[in-house]
Amino acid sequence: MKQISIAIDGPASSGKSTVAKILAKEFNYIYTDTGAMYRAVTYLAIKHYIPFTDEKGLVKLIHDYPLSFVQQIDGQHVLIGDRDVTTAIRQPDVTQAVSEVSAHRKVREALVEIQRKIGENGGVVMDGRDIGTSVLPNAEVKIFLVASVTERAQRRYKENIEKGIPTVLEQLTKEIQARDYYDSTRKVSPLKQATDAVRIDTTGKTISEVVQAIKEIVKEKGYFL
Repeated sequence: MKQISIAIDGPASSGKSTVAKILAKEFNYIYTDTGAMYRAVTYLAIKHYIPFTDEKGLVKLIHDYPLSFVQQIDGQHVLIGDRDVTTAIRQPDVTQAVSEVSAHRKVREALVEIQRKIGENGGVVMDGRDIGTSVLPNAEVKIFLVASVTERAQRRYKENIEKGIPTVLEQLTKEIQARDYYDSTRKVSPLKQATDAVRIDTTGKTISEVVQAIKEIVKEKGYFL
């Protein structure tokens, strides 16, 4: 069977990563969390006191500190060199700054080059905000997930509490709204639905329902994985 590329885009906490991980596991595909890559660069900037406005300095971090993903029993982990930063990149200080870091053209170019190499031979499920429009414009299946701000904030709040990350729901809601605006209005690869992407509103839907909907879309396009 042909190995295809599945691009899943959408705003924060719309369910992209959770759904993409499940699909990749079921199809025995590579899962690539591009958002984690931007978070890792943001984490490095904080640790090395690189201003978020220093585009050149941020790009240097990408070249100096290789990023990688490792599959473990409890899921995929993010490494910078040999250091596991899976939890560290989900802390509030990183979350609040990642949109500013990811808005830099050269930062995106450097990471997109890595992402395209991962997806060039198919057999990949990749999620982010510009996968279908910029990273993998020729992906055979493109999905755009959305959900209400209220539901997305509640999802992220629950996720953070379970991970032991201190979070205030009201503040988190405001941050998600601000990030939506920032991501959709930035000049470089803004968050938007690809013209050939299928839009799925995940509000009120279970993860299994969303996964099944995407599997049906894959089948409708003639791919039986």
